[in-house]
Parts: sequence; C-alpha cells; structure tokens
Amino acid sequence: MNLPEVVIYTDGACSGNPGPGGWAAVLIFGPHRKEISGYEHATTNQRMEVTAAIRGLEALKRPCSVKLHSDSAYL
Repeated sequence: MNLPEVVIYTDGACSGNPGPGGWAAVLIFGPHRKEISGYEHATTNQRMEVTAAIRGLEALKRPCSVKLHSDSAYL
C-alpha cells in the first residue's frame, strides 16, 4: 500500500526549566503547509519537545508515511 508522505518539523522550548514554554510543528504535504503551535505557563523543555511531536502527529487526517524532524535528543 502506498501511503501519502508527510514531513513534520517540530521544536519546543521553555524559559527556565521549568518555566513558561512553547511548541510548534510544521506539516508539509506536497505543496500544502500547515503550522500549529501552543504554549504552557509552567512546563519543561522536554515536555514541549514531546508535545510538538504529538500535536504534529495528531494533526494528520489519515494514515500517512511520516518523516519527523526534531533537534531533541530526548525524542
């Protein structure tokens, strides 16, 4: 079965650890691009990195072949 390929770029960070933080993911499917992001008032750097990946995967609308890119060694 040939699944459509989606590329997801993710990142997460916080100011202080713990502290306020945010996450973002960019999903690319052919010529289409979707950006999603969010924040937490009290969180950790690793939590934001993982949240970015989870939210990116949750944004998929159907089964896909996924290439996930992150600078997190934790992931």
